[in-house]
Amino acid sequence: MNVVIVESPTKASTIEKYLGKDYKVLSSVGHIRDLATTGKGGLGIDVDNGFEPNYITIKGKESVIKELKKAAKSSDRVFLATDPDREGEAISWHIAEVLGLSKQDRHRVVFYEITKDSVLKAFNDVRPINDELVESQETRRMLDRIMGFKLSKLLQNKIKSKSAGRVQSVALKLVVDLEREIQAFEPVEYWTLQALFPDVAELKKIKGKKAVIENETQMNGILKGLKPEYTVTDVTTKESKQKAKLPFTTSTLQQEASNKLGYGSKKTMIGAQKLYEGIELKNETVGLITYMRTDSFRLSDEFTSVAKTYIEKQFGAKYYKGVQFIKNKNAQEAHEAIRPTSVTRTPELMQPYLGNEEFRLYKLIYERAVSSMMSDAVFTVGQITLQNGDYLFQMESREMKFAGYQAVYSYDNVKDKSLSVLKVGETLKPEEIKPEQKFTKPPTRYSEATLIKEMEELGIGRPSTYSATMETLKKRNYVTIEDKRFIPSEQGIETTDKLAEYFTDFINVDYTKAMEEHLDDVSQGELNGKQVLSDFYTHFSETVDTAYQTMEKKAPVPVGRDCPECGHPLVERIGKYGKFVSCQNYPECKFIEKTKKEVVTTGVTCPKCNKGEMVERVAGKGRNRGKTFYACNQFPKCKHIVNDPPTGELCDSCGMLMVTHDEEIVCSNKECATNTN
Repeated sequence: MNVVIVESPTKASTIEKYLGKDYKVLSSVGHIRDLATTGKGGLGIDVDNGFEPNYITIKGKESVIKELKKAAKSSDRVFLATDPDREGEAISWHIAEVLGLSKQDRHRVVFYEITKDSVLKAFNDVRPINDELVESQETRRMLDRIMGFKLSKLLQNKIKSKSAGRVQSVALKLVVDLEREIQAFEPVEYWTLQALFPDVAELKKIKGKKAVIENETQMNGILKGLKPEYTVTDVTTKESKQKAKLPFTTSTLQQEASNKLGYGSKKTMIGAQKLYEGIELKNETVGLITYMRTDSFRLSDEFTSVAKTYIEKQFGAKYYKGVQFIKNKNAQEAHEAIRPTSVTRTPELMQPYLGNEEFRLYKLIYERAVSSMMSDAVFTVGQITLQNGDYLFQMESREMKFAGYQAVYSYDNVKDKSLSVLKVGETLKPEEIKPEQKFTKPPTRYSEATLIKEMEELGIGRPSTYSATMETLKKRNYVTIEDKRFIPSEQGIETTDKLAEYFTDFINVDYTKAMEEHLDDVSQGELNGKQVLSDFYTHFSETVDTAYQTMEKKAPVPVGRDCPECGHPLVERIGKYGKFVSCQNYPECKFIEKTKKEVVTTGVTCPKCNKGEMVERVAGKGRNRGKTFYACNQFPKCKHIVNDPPTGELCDSCGMLMVTHDEEIVCSNKECATNTN
């Protein structure tokens, strides 16, 4: 019997069906070990002796390890089939270490799609664990632990901020810097002028120069100078082409899913994980997309060959253009872009097997990959020029001539705009003259999509970090979300300012980008990871020591009332569970003001008693202290609670409340079959 170890239970179930009775596939359920929080500074790293890591079993993984050891002991061979990236390579290495596998017994299996052919092929191409990839991941983990622990402890002590880190703090700085640019922005007045015939003509030039109208006085002068009739002086048409977009990388998928589907990065990655790990179809279980953590635009020869035939058969030979050869300099060579595992599994055929959220995501991925190989969309662009004395107006049209890639990729389609048929020399009188006062607008705040795009362009982070960074900024209350845009909180601004004051050498775009490049060099065997850590640590630890000595500790803020127990002023503090009011004379006086939180109603009737209403509550004690939950307001008569915001809908399967969890609508009953379909 051979044992295969993967990270995901879903992945394990799918692969076991492919391999047959001679293979037992087990799951590690992600990482099984991590750095300890003991030793110098609680880092779990011996910084004085070559940066040796101290790994310990992750809490709750003891039973998993016991099962893996038992299976490995009685097996003929152990195959390590974790994800095909640095993180997956490191997980395989940790498993091999824990199981005590010798170098020659570490059979590494890598596949980028979970289909029967790909998996079976991978087992014919077994290789050793790539020690350089493991070293790169280990170096990154230790860097993040050192910087994260030391900065977080400093900021918690000085200004009560919850955390800081190598990538998250630079991302936060981008948000804060943009907000300051917005706040400093001063709008500038300008005017536009349209003539309606009924087609709309825009004023473009005055006396042969670009029309610039700065105020109402200038506009009134123009209006006085206009004659009743406009003369057509030019009618032109030309052909315009629009090229297909490249297939998705992790970053561009998150951006497009946000823009076109309204999905947050976390929701996108959860959905993509499900599509990758395996979907139960009529006669098989199969992964519908390739591995979703990638920064490569490459498509395999096998896929492009089949896709070419499919495109030519479905649409005609003129719709096929070929693969766009664009290399991302940071991409790992073996990776592909995110694509469907089979071009014949169209979104329409897969829809019965997918939930609505997964279907929409699969449709986006499928259409993007297939359309990337298709011909340009061709448009006829028309322009009509009208002259009125010194003033030149133009009308524009755009009509599709050849759909090209847009025959598949429906997300770029723009409604045609046509114009009336006019000839040179014709004179027209407008139905209306429409002057409009406008003001220049400040830069737009970052959305998740635009912040991820900015991070990628600046070389900050990697595919696996984008979603986690977005979630950290929100969970730490460093940003608030308004109209799906990031606004930095007071705490977020203060955190950025303190880091900029003391750690400008480390918390900046150039340093973070350079470190990512160093880590890439480690993965290629061009740099030694321990040397990277050593070069970083000396200067960084000295800077931390200086900050501890010179950074002022944030004083509690007086609230204007006195303590009822000792008469000293009451102050507002920030604790583990947020802001609270207590006595300034702490610890001599331990008075804490109890605040009665205003009841937040949901408008959802309790499904258990059908009398009460589900309201928002916050746990006041125990291990869940400070955690929000939702309970019937008829307590203690009715004790019905749910952990996530209720939608008001009931589950078709069990009748319990549907709730919003991690941006998905699921049944509040964890045991309900709805949640596993």
